[in-house]
Amino acid sequence: MKRRSSSIATALAATAALLLAACGGGGDKSDDSDEIARADTGGSPSATAPSDAASDSADRPDVTLPKDVKDVFEKWETGDATKDAALADAARAQTAMNDAIVQGKTDTAGLTFYYEGKALTTSVKWVQKWLDARITYAGTTRYFDPKVELFDAKSAGVSFCADETKAYNKERKTGKVDKSPGTSNSYVLYNTRLEKNDQGVWRTTDGTSARGSKTCVR
Repeated sequence: MKRRSSSIATALAATAALLLAACGGGGDKSDDSDEIARADTGGSPSATAPSDAASDSADRPDVTLPKDVKDVFEKWETGDATKDAALADAARAQTAMNDAIVQGKTDTAGLTFYYEGKALTTSVKWVQKWLDARITYAGTTRYFDPKVELFDAKSAGVSFCADETKAYNKERKTGKVDKSPGTSNSYVLYNTRLEKNDQGVWRTTDGTSARGSKTCVR
């Protein structure tokens, strides 16, 4: 999820096959593929925060990050209402994941609300790895260059980049923050699949990530 120091990388070495995005269904890739996650049959896709307003009937959980953790979503709107709804929930899913990590809980309301299926299973495992390593993080993660394709009325693919150069590992017990300088591996390309439920929520169901992707390093 966040950029890791060598000591933390060692502590989490066993999780290398897990998605850094905790989106489920795939491994952390080093290639530059920017294909948006579709159904199993495959297919090709086509500095503002998402709106808090939800044009659906869902009873959404309150997900609030602590003061030392911030998510910034740049140009996270397309002007198309349906695409923007999918993008907004993709953003909320990322924040829900970050909230679970900093809370140190695998069953937060946000995590179980915005993820399902493979994505939820992998997300829970990923948060647990942070707990096992006794770390959390602090700082700002910048999400940018979002792309969205609607596959049909209830499924979509969303890809975006994350800049973790200002997000740092933090020891849970001591609160010590490791401010090692960022590298190309501090940038991550995410490709996710979302499916809309009956309450109008676009839940993340699958995805892949590529740390150090040239698509995102800038």
